[in-house]
Amino acid sequence: MTVKNTPFDRFLLVLNGLFLTLAVLVVVVPFVYIIVASFMDPTVLLNRGLSFSPSDWSLEGYRKILGNDAMIRGFFNSLLYAGAFAIFTVLVSVCAGYALADDTLAGRKLVMTLFIITMFFGGGLIPTYLLIRQLGMLDTPWALIIPGAVNVWNIILARTFFKGIPKELKEAANVDGASEFKIFMRIVIPLSKPIMFVLALYAFVGQWNSYFDAMIYLENSKLFPLQLVLRSILIQNQAAPGMIGDQQAMAELKRLSEMIKYSSIVISSLPLIVMYPFFQKYFEKGVMVGSLK
Repeated sequence: MTVKNTPFDRFLLVLNGLFLTLAVLVVVVPFVYIIVASFMDPTVLLNRGLSFSPSDWSLEGYRKILGNDAMIRGFFNSLLYAGAFAIFTVLVSVCAGYALADDTLAGRKLVMTLFIITMFFGGGLIPTYLLIRQLGMLDTPWALIIPGAVNVWNIILARTFFKGIPKELKEAANVDGASEFKIFMRIVIPLSKPIMFVLALYAFVGQWNSYFDAMIYLENSKLFPLQLVLRSILIQNQAAPGMIGDQQAMAELKRLSEMIKYSSIVISSLPLIVMYPFFQKYFEKGVMVGSLK
């Protein structure tokens, strides 16, 4: 049986199509602009804007970045920090969420209340800095990995997901003599891939784009993540008035800054672009956690 759309339904479909097209353009156009600009000669880009002529393109920006030891070191530092942070976040969130999803756990409501309180009230920057220093994590990668791994919102997401797993599976495993740990590893974890991948993606993206914590806790430049290296390079390439008297030197400094800016954005976005297609099938399931069936 074919259902015919009313004129109002067709109007809504057209309106929805236009809205989605506009949303795609808002995302795609700036992205295409950045990619094309990263391959262009900065002088041409500043004077004439985007050009699709091969004669106006240049790989000088990428050569400058890939030839910079600090950039390469920062890239691998960021991969290490973001990867370790994602693993720790998933481990803590899944373990805490599974325990809090158990209705037989004594004091789970109190624990959950204490967790939620921390979402609204915190010690602030100075007490956190003093705590990191007293724990001996100052100027170490652990200062970026451990403190933020316990995220209450992620624990709530994991807890909600685990509550949706049928209790009959656990009961059947208990009848067969399986221990709680075996149930968790053999039954719960295989069923939890969607939420685990979503939490890992959230944690990885958040840590990858973060620079403030590194700026506060790290002093050794060899430990700087990519975002902090990029920030340092771009700030150093912005000349203050009166610092440079030679106009030609100032023009070259501006050209260098433009050349690095777009190329660095593309390089820093590559891991996220590569990761998302592999996470997409899990992401679509995981983001629906807590929704009505």
